[in-house]
Amino acid sequence: MRFYTTTHQYYCGIDLHARVMYLCIINSEGEIVLHRNMKADPESLLKAIEPYRPDILIGVECIFTWYWMSDLCAEEGLPFVLGHALYMKAIHGGKAKNDKIDSRKIAGLLRGGMFPMAYNYQAEMRATRDLLRRRDYMVRRRADLLSHIVNTNSQYNQPAFPFHIEYKCRREETLRHFTDPDVLMSIKTDFNLIDEFSIQIRAMETYILENARLHDSESMYLLRTIHRIGKILSMTILYEIGDINRFPRVQEFASYSRLVKCSRESAGKRYGTAGSKIGNVHLKWAFSQAAVMFLKGNPKGKEYRARIQRKHGKAKSLSILAHKLGRTAYYMLKRKKPFDMNKFLSA
Repeated sequence: MRFYTTTHQYYCGIDLHARVMYLCIINSEGEIVLHRNMKADPESLLKAIEPYRPDILIGVECIFTWYWMSDLCAEEGLPFVLGHALYMKAIHGGKAKNDKIDSRKIAGLLRGGMFPMAYNYQAEMRATRDLLRRRDYMVRRRADLLSHIVNTNSQYNQPAFPFHIEYKCRREETLRHFTDPDVLMSIKTDFNLIDEFSIQIRAMETYILENARLHDSESMYLLRTIHRIGKILSMTILYEIGDINRFPRVQEFASYSRLVKCSRESAGKRYGTAGSKIGNVHLKWAFSQAAVMFLKGNPKGKEYRARIQRKHGKAKSLSILAHKLGRTAYYMLKRKKPFDMNKFLSA
């Protein structure tokens, strides 16, 4: 975790919401010079900080409304830092908690050099990244509907489907597994929703491929040299990473991608793992998907996975493969070298 340690004359902590924000400005001595609740708009903010603009730092907790604040500070030439929400324990762990207290704590963390920094993602790439995330959400919801059909089939102790139920040519055969009219209506509803999701997903993918402003086409080409990683999955990985150079070590990249678990230790004793929700869940999903796709039509990959499975089990073997693909992607993007299957399997 990185902390902001640069000193300033004034520190502005903002507890930001959709329509209002509580602002606290303290000086280098820790004295409050302004503490006010106001509308969450650029005019109100610029008017409030005007007397302190020559040397003021603005800090905001990373919630869904921070985009406009970051863009405004960039346009006005104001120093801005984004706080990592899960690391700001001083805010969330207090006995009393409200907007006034939170803004004061944010300003204090800024002044004390203990403000945990989150990544301030590039403004020109945010919209495409969010669109890719929306597509991922729809893909997962479609998968949930398919899982519901399979689970319903098991619920009524029907024979397992000997085919892939997502294919439309198998719809009638799938429906014949169910005789109860209510259950049949539920399954038909699932299929109708699956069709709607598929239409929207295809439309989004077409739009993304035609209109995405790729920041680095060479990196996309490099990722696509990995077996069965296509355009959409490679773009998802690239847009979630942003700038690969912000990770000085592969260990930090693997941790950010949720590909490793962090141990909890004290006095030489291990107390399990922690931090499973800290990191980028979208990168975790992308590399997990890449691991599954890597095995399709890849005899060498299946043989490699079988060796891991004998030692670690079925589920963990996929996690290990996803971790290895994540590390490989990191070095490929850092060194600007394409994927080498022989080197990957022998390492």
